[in-house]
Amino acid sequence: MLTKLLIEQHIHGAFGIDFNKADVDDVVELTREMLKIGIGGIFPTLVTDSLENIQRQIKVIKKASEKQTRDCAKIYGIHLEGIFINPAKKGIHNPAHLLEPTIENFNKIADDFIKIVTLAPELCKNYKNNENLITYLISKGIKVQAGHCVGGDLVGCSGVTHMFNAMEGISHRKQSTALTGLIDDSITTEIIADGVHVSDDALKLLFKAKPQDKIILISDSLPCAHSNISKFIFADETVYFDGEKATSAVGTLAGSSKLLPDIVQILGKKHMFNPQFVDNPYKYHNIDIKGSIEWDEEYNIVRVNYEK
Repeated sequence: MLTKLLIEQHIHGAFGIDFNKADVDDVVELTREMLKIGIGGIFPTLVTDSLENIQRQIKVIKKASEKQTRDCAKIYGIHLEGIFINPAKKGIHNPAHLLEPTIENFNKIADDFIKIVTLAPELCKNYKNNENLITYLISKGIKVQAGHCVGGDLVGCSGVTHMFNAMEGISHRKQSTALTGLIDDSITTEIIADGVHVSDDALKLLFKAKPQDKIILISDSLPCAHSNISKFIFADETVYFDGEKATSAVGTLAGSSKLLPDIVQILGKKHMFNPQFVDNPYKYHNIDIKGSIEWDEEYNIVRVNYEK
């Protein structure tokens, strides 16, 4: 099987590197390792943090993008996941850093390298001239995704962040984030199909209900992915990786230990993989990458082809 190179639009780190803490050289080296395993493009994702740290890491990632060479997975921009989420669905995020999702607060960290913002739509209040943060971000060309939220009104959102996780689930009596994400064909849904975050039955429901071109596979990977780390600090929490799950001390899932090539293999072996899923991020972000991946019948990568 031949596919395009993979695009990671939701990734916090891997190979022992955390985008919330990395320096420029760390980021460049991480992208170099990622291209070797078939990931051609990424949107480094920043978890909820202090304004100072987010401002610093935006600069670090931008500088790293300028230092990249042809043997690196291209950095297409930053995915800001956090600060503007609902504390009721915070997951591993530190609520001490959360801010009201207003235009004023966003402008404290605003940068043209931010391409995706995950937020809680139900917390976005009207601003002057009926403009709230969602409409403001759209006017800046930023994709708005609903995540870590409870509301079902997703007007203005182009996507849903890690479908089923950290959101109000499906209800037969009321509107919810997951239900709207499932039935609204205009909305693109991220999904962590690592065998841990979402059950196979939930995956089957999503794959059956959604148009196939509206599903984006993500890893939501942590620094422990493709490393020997078993204990680390993430989002101000100590995270423990037991070889399968990465959780806080109280058992909260902190993200994935898999990268997209691993997830493709997991889905492939379950006969649940559709090559369309690889193409979808290209369309969603209107980007193109030259290169391809050759897979064997067991969904192992045989060869990664790219221009060196």
